[in-house]
Amino acid sequence: MSVHATKELQAYWKENLVIIMVHLAIWFFVSFFCGIMVVDQLDGYMLGGFPVGFWFANQGSMVTFVILIWTYVYMMNKLDRKYDVHEG
Repeated sequence: MSVHATKELQAYWKENLVIIMVHLAIWFFVSFFCGIMVVDQLDGYMLGGFPVGFWFANQGSMVTFVILIWTYVYMMNKLDRKYDVHEG
């Protein structure tokens, strides 16, 4: 493997890690912080007839997780094309 290819693979992996860390940070914020740590404060607000804290703890975490999966797939496909490591 050439030095140039190794540097490209390292750049690819570095960008991949940034994408993963951003997605994990969002997931942590929504599921742990909003769903557990500040749930009582969020319950003072209503969303669709339910307290916001309850919504985050039950529906919001799942909805956010599905959105994170979609954005991760989109961003990784884009990154794969950028470094020409995509399938077919």
